[in-house]
Amino acid sequence: MSTESRLISIFDSTLRDGEQAPGNAMTPEQKLAIACALEAIGVSTVEAGFPTSSPSDFKAIGMISRALTTAKFATLNRATRLDVETAAEAGGVHNHQLQIMATGSDIHLEHKRGISRERGVREIVDSFRFAGELGFTDISLAIEDATRGTDDLLRPLIEAALDEGCGTVLLADTTGCMLPPEFGGMVARVNGWVNGAAKISAHCHDDFGLSLPNALAALDAGADEVQVTLAGIGERAGNTALEELAAVMLYKGDRLGLACDIKTTGLNDAYRLLCEAIGPVAARGKSIFGQNAFATQAGIHQAGMLRNPITYEYVEPGRFGRRRSILVGRHSGRNVVRHVFAQLGRGGPADEALLEEIYRQYVTDTIGGKCIELEELRSVIVDRLDDTDLDDTGFENTEFNNTEFNNTEKAHAKAAS
Repeated sequence: MSTESRLISIFDSTLRDGEQAPGNAMTPEQKLAIACALEAIGVSTVEAGFPTSSPSDFKAIGMISRALTTAKFATLNRATRLDVETAAEAGGVHNHQLQIMATGSDIHLEHKRGISRERGVREIVDSFRFAGELGFTDISLAIEDATRGTDDLLRPLIEAALDEGCGTVLLADTTGCMLPPEFGGMVARVNGWVNGAAKISAHCHDDFGLSLPNALAALDAGADEVQVTLAGIGERAGNTALEELAAVMLYKGDRLGLACDIKTTGLNDAYRLLCEAIGPVAARGKSIFGQNAFATQAGIHQAGMLRNPITYEYVEPGRFGRRRSILVGRHSGRNVVRHVFAQLGRGGPADEALLEEIYRQYVTDTIGGKCIELEELRSVIVDRLDDTDLDDTGFENTEFNNTEFNNTEKAHAKAAS
């Protein structure tokens, strides 16, 4: 982190907003394991659930509250005394960020709540005061549908909460309707109202595929925190993906003047726990976690990557607990086959016929999208060659992944200088 970088907070909502999406239900024990993994990689706050939503959430909150030692836990609650009291019963008040939801748009006031703006403010004031009486010291104003609210609705809500000791103002783009300049402008206005009295947190949805750009725009406008989820899971199209934000901070943080404490090498382990709980969720081409994120089959790419992966790889798999893979299929070229022969100390004129036969069988004549790993191709070639003539260098795909072969960090630094 450079001396000029501003440290941002990472608030993870995998266990609350992420679980709300259809098919994402988790047991309290699964939530506890994921919460501990998130804490281990440096998440600042783990949202444990919605205390009044179910006995399962209530139990999970209690388990997580007792387990976390370096991260805070948070709960989401309606602006009612019942919800506030239930949150205290579920997890206690120590190390507990109590999020109290405010109704942030006239659309929600009329069509969802059926209440006036004035009543919305009164609810917030009463809930904040009651929370203080119970001993809560970290209370957040979570403004639902804030991005469709007008300034003359939002400002009284925020100022009323600040008067009652609000520590964080959360602006939620609940419907994912914002463009980055719009969201950045909104955050800048709210930042002016807050004037340093509380943190500003951004909660973005991905309905336009813009949750990460919107989060970055919010940070550029002065937001202190981003709410994220593993693999971007969440309502509808999901939320800002933790791993994507962490990657931007890792590679572009100095340029943005921002940094975070996420230990990126542990991200894939946390994602595996999520997959064990709800099944694989990342699309094949999804950045960082996708099956194909660090895989290539195209011959034109492989020709460069076999010499040095930096030719087609900016984000390095090892920094995220992943490994790159060269897949051999109908889009591969002869270079990948020649590479394996060369690693075995072969590939001269005497092997040309076998090389062409292997090339036809596993490249040109391959049907559909069938691929094999580079290690599999090596095994095939070894089996077809005379073992006694092999100069076996012990080549494995791990050699292609090691730091001696792929010191891309130095190359990135040289390219940036």
